[in-house]
Amino acid sequence: MNVAYIPLRGGSKSIPMKNIKTMAGMPLAYWVVKAACDCSDIDTVYVSTDSEIISDIVKDFGFDKLRVIGRSGSSATDHASSEIGLLEFAAEYMFDNIVMIQATSPLLEAADLSKGFASLIDADSVLSVVKQKRFIWQNDESGYAIAVNYDFKNRPRRQEFEGYYVENGAFYITRRSSLIESQCRLSGKIRMVEMPNESYIELDEPEDWRIVESLLKRRMVSATGLKIKMFLTDCDGTLTDGGMYYSSTDGVTGETLKKFNTRDGAGLRMLKEAGIITGIITGENSEIARKRAEKLGVDEIFIGVVDKNKIVNDLCVKYGVRMAETAYIGDDINDIEVIKSVGLGFCPYDAVESVKTVADCITKASGGHGAVREAADMVRTGYM
Repeated sequence: MNVAYIPLRGGSKSIPMKNIKTMAGMPLAYWVVKAACDCSDIDTVYVSTDSEIISDIVKDFGFDKLRVIGRSGSSATDHASSEIGLLEFAAEYMFDNIVMIQATSPLLEAADLSKGFASLIDADSVLSVVKQKRFIWQNDESGYAIAVNYDFKNRPRRQEFEGYYVENGAFYITRRSSLIESQCRLSGKIRMVEMPNESYIELDEPEDWRIVESLLKRRMVSATGLKIKMFLTDCDGTLTDGGMYYSSTDGVTGETLKKFNTRDGAGLRMLKEAGIITGIITGENSEIARKRAEKLGVDEIFIGVVDKNKIVNDLCVKYGVRMAETAYIGDDINDIEVIKSVGLGFCPYDAVESVKTVADCITKASGGHGAVREAADMVRTGYM
């Protein structure tokens, strides 16, 4: 019998109550619990916690395989090793093999766990890793820098560099007998299961949280199989960097200028060539935005708009497109309602925080620096 053991401690120094903090619309722990429950190789999923709050929230997940159990205070301190909890569990519950899963790895999927159990057939334990292609240095005894994993005089090209494997902490699998004998999560003959590089990101800081959440949202949207028929974008802060440039020193008598990115324009043109309706909707009463839209040949341009959501609804009626088949990218608070209403809502990397919390996807690029092109490419190529 294979079981999953997921320790959820109530305390967290870096991000308070991190294990149940909302990640992509659900408590963080939900994602690894779901992966474990979706894995056909796992018979029962045990969540071990010292917190009644966490216990109540996890029980509401409603998975049939899920069992919530308590854990001792000694296994939930800042300095306690994971082995303490594992050995306590092994002393009370019977199983053949156990996978310990970290809640801070929400990008974990059931397929990763299945690969792990398949690798256990001729091994004693398994761990998840990512492949890194970094050149490592350290100081020698005299304090001088020395290369650890390559010859800097013959620097290899990245594609020729084999790299090395690093634990990402997502999961560890071991046989019960091996765990009890070694008192360690890993022992005997060990195999590795490689996971995607992005799974290496640790959720220690708020910025880490945003990056992982964006990746998770991309995966969620991809799984829905949405067919986008209309792509709409904000202008200032999205097609531009949000800057206001003036051609005179007093900023009054001269002309206001805006900087656009040619890659964004190419992205919109390729969407049109793919048969996707395109449009620009901006709250600014800007003739510059109108002229840019005309040059790009987008299907629709609306300037000086107060209620963007109404415009999007009207366009859906005009073209016979559902809101769920519409994508929109914007960066500020007047874009929030649209982003929440459409099937696929994007925002640039430097969007305001309140927009980031509702967007399905946060682009890697900032506004005016290819964010629209990035979103357009994802829609056009079917990455989503």
